[in-house]
Amino acid sequence: MTLRIAVSNQKGGAGKTTTAINVAGALAHRGHDVLLVDLDPQGHSTEALDLDDQYEIDAPSMFDALVNIEQRDIIDSLICHREEFDVVPSHVDMFRAEAQLTTERRREERLQMVLGEMEGEYDFLLVDCPPNLGVLTDNALLATGNVLIPAQPRTSSVRALEILFDQIEALEETYDVEIRQVALVANETRNDSETEEMLEWFRDVFGGDGVYEIPTRVALQRAWNAGVSIFEHEESLPEVEAEYERLAAALEEIADE
Repeated sequence: MTLRIAVSNQKGGAGKTTTAINVAGALAHRGHDVLLVDLDPQGHSTEALDLDDQYEIDAPSMFDALVNIEQRDIIDSLICHREEFDVVPSHVDMFRAEAQLTTERRREERLQMVLGEMEGEYDFLLVDCPPNLGVLTDNALLATGNVLIPAQPRTSSVRALEILFDQIEALEETYDVEIRQVALVANETRNDSETEEMLEWFRDVFGGDGVYEIPTRVALQRAWNAGVSIFEHEESLPEVEAEYERLAAALEEIADE
């Protein structure tokens, strides 16, 4: 079985794409077959992983697989096979997906149907969600049943997280499912009082073992610019890599349940 995980936070600047890429890199580094699906119409993962040419290509894309049920089996042809981990890139047409799906039947379940076409092909599948709580994010949460939440340790994050929790609860009640809040990744941690206060709040909500702290490091941005995770980058960040690996190990435990 493939463990599917949505990486979601509707608040901008939370480090969503950085988290998705580096968690995928950590899992791949540990010997797993990993697929990253870029569901964000802005295509940040697609750009960061040097797949810009796929973003405006005149060919079927994830948009077609989602809005036309009969085309959901094209998902295999959308995969870009890479040395570190594979990627389903976003496409400029995805900006039309929310509006297109509004009037469609089972609009929140389209991604679940698409991913069902490739069950078991990967050990782990991560979905980089849009920075909002619209139909596409609902699709990701329902299709995965697990959510990994990146957030900055700033007081402004509290309200955004509460709204996300409410959305998850609403989906659980509507569809009679459980969406597991796997963990929180605290990005750009600093040595200041606000960070310490928010880390304590995060630990209260997610438990001490459910919070992963990623400090601000320029090498993370340089890895992004190089189109790889920190695990494939020429620069080493032992303390950062160790934290991502700790999270990857926790995901392995969930996959083994």
